[in-house]
Amino acid sequence: MNNDTLQLLQSRRSVLSKNLSTPGPNKSELETLLNIACRVPDHRKLEPWRFIVIQGDHRKALGQSFCKIRQQECELTSEQIQAEQNRYTHAPTVIVVVFSPVEHKTPVFEQLLSCGAVCQHINLASSALGYSSQWVTNWCSFNKDAQKVLGLAAHESIAGFFHIGTAKCPPKERSRPDLIDKVVYYQS
Repeated sequence: MNNDTLQLLQSRRSVLSKNLSTPGPNKSELETLLNIACRVPDHRKLEPWRFIVIQGDHRKALGQSFCKIRQQECELTSEQIQAEQNRYTHAPTVIVVVFSPVEHKTPVFEQLLSCGAVCQHINLASSALGYSSQWVTNWCSFNKDAQKVLGLAAHESIAGFFHIGTAKCPPKERSRPDLIDKVVYYQS
């Protein structure tokens, strides 16, 4: 039994991106994290996902690009403009997981599940490396113009933005489902 792994799985918590700061993963840690992310169930080894890593000044530039798109769609207050422009500047590393399904006999749904496993592996690897993370989508995940800014192909979509860094304060525990409400045992 690996008690350290069980403890990690039982204690991992998301931390709001606005509560993340430096330091974040260095180059070696980021490579480790992404290698772990790729170690998921993947029926027929299709690898229906890819990553876009955003760091440094590129985080602010992305927020400004997305803010311009949002302003074309709706009127924003000055506070909303500032929030959009700074959306990616809190955590030192942001990873975009792109769902990139492959035309294949393997159902797209199975490919999507593999991509979801990649996403959770990012959260788990971040925690194992001593960092905190938040998996979010927001409006930009579903906006075709925002997807173009990130270079997505027409058949691709965004599974999530992962903000990774150091928590400014420890996250509070939240209530979890009662297994009595979630588990039944099949009996023939």
